[in-house]
Amino acid sequence: MTSREFFDKMQTIDRRWIFLLISLAVIIPLLFEFSFTELATPEVSAIYNRIEGLQQEVGRRPRTLISFDFDPPSEPELMPMAISLIRHLVIRNHQIYMMALWPIGQQEADDVVRQYLEPEFPQYTYGEDYMTFGFQPGGAGLINVIVNDFRKFFSVDSRNNPIDSLPMMADVVNLFDMDLILDLSAGAPGIKEWVQFGGDRTGVPVAGCVTAVQAPLMYPYYPRQMFGMLGGMKAAAEYESLVLEAYGAESDDPRISADARFLGIRRMGPQTFAHLVIILFIIIGNIAFFATRGQRGASRLTVDS
Repeated sequence: MTSREFFDKMQTIDRRWIFLLISLAVIIPLLFEFSFTELATPEVSAIYNRIEGLQQEVGRRPRTLISFDFDPPSEPELMPMAISLIRHLVIRNHQIYMMALWPIGQQEADDVVRQYLEPEFPQYTYGEDYMTFGFQPGGAGLINVIVNDFRKFFSVDSRNNPIDSLPMMADVVNLFDMDLILDLSAGAPGIKEWVQFGGDRTGVPVAGCVTAVQAPLMYPYYPRQMFGMLGGMKAAAEYESLVLEAYGAESDDPRISADARFLGIRRMGPQTFAHLVIILFIIIGNIAFFATRGQRGASRLTVDS
């Protein structure tokens, strides 16, 4: 087969072969757990470094508010971020306050607690070390209210415990009492509302953990109004790499079980190979187009004659 014949065939290749190769590019790395070393970008490192140093900065146990503002369609990107952030916050001895502006967000928070926080860190006690406010409607309006008083919206927590019965709420009145706000956002209401109505009004540092499609829209807020950002699966894997390097089973300070799952790193292998296959077909398609362009022009001249 000559090169021209090869390129002619590539111009008319059955798309089912492309689908098959993409499938193999995803399935094989998943089966063999291929992964790559992830180098953290500055906006990812900023969140990691702030959590690392916050206890020394405030001189006590830091208080971090996490808002779960996403649902199952965005879970593949945002859940790995939620898990790695929770692990890091527990390791750094933060008091963790969880809430949701989305109805399904509370279920996402409960899944992280049940599947990761409680099994991996049984020493962390509900009500003293972490708690969940639950979901309340209102979006930006809710944030405006809790800037002044959490109890105006949340008289009980998601487990129907009176807010005042939780030890970790004894010295917490409003959003000003938080040291850090982290938002896992798949859209509105989400990170924009937390930046505009939460961070800007209180001065509490805000970081956004968003889907890849949302990340470009949030860069105007970085770094002045939003000190850090995780954007998409790649950023989730970068953050996991930072936590794994510092506290993984093979680190100098192992605090994470060797059996712990790092979903972002695991999923980046298939995503990378799938992207490589797509890029390969784009290159071959362009070469085939230009290689056969002269032949197509000659054929048209013959027909016209």
